[in-house]
Amino acid sequence: MGSIAATAVVHPNVSLGEDVTIEDFCIVGVPFQGWAGEATFIGSGAVIRSHTVIYAGNRIGRGFQTGHKVNVRELNVIGDDVSIGTHSIVEHHVTIGNRVRIHSQAFVPEFSVLEDEAWLGPNVVLTNARYPREPGVKDRLEGPVVRRNAKVGANATLLPGVVVGADALVGAGSVVTRDVPERAIVAGNPARPIGTVHY
Repeated sequence: MGSIAATAVVHPNVSLGEDVTIEDFCIVGVPFQGWAGEATFIGSGAVIRSHTVIYAGNRIGRGFQTGHKVNVRELNVIGDDVSIGTHSIVEHHVTIGNRVRIHSQAFVPEFSVLEDEAWLGPNVVLTNARYPREPGVKDRLEGPVVRRNAKVGANATLLPGVVVGADALVGAGSVVTRDVPERAIVAGNPARPIGTVHY
């Protein structure tokens, strides 16, 4: 049976499915700069843990879970059975498929794509700006793409626009500067192929 804590704030533009739990001090449906009334939808069975902030315009499937103090910015599409760990940040215009797991303290910037069953370990950082101080950089942001069932180990960093292929594995602490082939195992800085996933 879901519940909404007395200290939580759920804005009027939010639609919730059945049995949604929203814990203390969460804010759901926060209007963003330029907000034009975009609704927020969170599917059935969600558990949104304390101090999480979810901005307006998100479409989130059933079975969604957050850790504590998660920040989900506006206008994302998030599938079913997605889990986002404590202190993680998902910026705006991100696409997340079904059964994706984002562990604690991960950073997922604008225009990133995480396909079904992708997995990000703790402290993984995705980046989207090749030259962060360049004039007009916000018009050329390009998030990484993590394909279906690919796994990115703890403390790894993905540079803008790289594609991690389906079923690939990125070793812990790696810096991924170029595309990772399907089923490849890569590690190091810069990340280089060291094997192949077999299953």
